[in-house]
Amino acid sequence: MSLFDPIRKSGQPITFSKAIIHFVLISCLGLITGVLIKLFDLYTTNIGNIFSQTSVWIFICTLISVSSNSAVRASVNVFSFCMGMLVTYYITAEMTASVYSHSIAYGWTVFAFFCMPMGFCIWYAKGKHWLSRIISIGIILIMLVTSTVLFDKIRVSDILFAVLTSMILFKK
Repeated sequence: MSLFDPIRKSGQPITFSKAIIHFVLISCLGLITGVLIKLFDLYTTNIGNIFSQTSVWIFICTLISVSSNSAVRASVNVFSFCMGMLVTYYITAEMTASVYSHSIAYGWTVFAFFCMPMGFCIWYAKGKHWLSRIISIGIILIMLVTSTVLFDKIRVSDILFAVLTSMILFKK
C-alpha cells in the first residue's frame, strides 16, 4: 500500500522482461522521433516550428505518463523517450551539418531530466482524487505559461495541444 494509493493505484505489476521490452520500445520510439523531428526542422517550416515548442512535448510526455502502469514506470518511460529523442536529434544535426546551439541542447537535456519527476507526478493526474484534478489543471497552465515565457505568446498549436491534453486528462 502506497501513500499515494488514494489518488491513483498502480496497475498489476509487470514482469522484469516486459518492463525491459517496454523500456526498449519507448526508447526506440524516442530515437525515431528525434530523427524525424530534426528532418522536419530541416525540410519543413511549420511542422519544425511546432515541434520546437514545449506544448507538444508536454502533451507527448503526458500521454506516455498516464498510459504507464505505475508512477515509477511513467518516470522511466518519459525519461527514456526524451533522452532517446534528444540523442538522435543531435546526432542527426551533426550528420546533416545543421546549425544548433549548445545552450539549447543543454536546456533540452535539463528538460529530459526534469521530465522524470514530472512523469511521476503526471501519472497521478489520471486518478479520481481531487488532487488529480489540481495536477491536471497545473499541467495545462504550465503548457500555456511556458509558451508565454519561452516564446512570448500562446500560439494556435499551443491551444490545440492544451485542448488535446485536457481531453486525455479529464476523459473518464
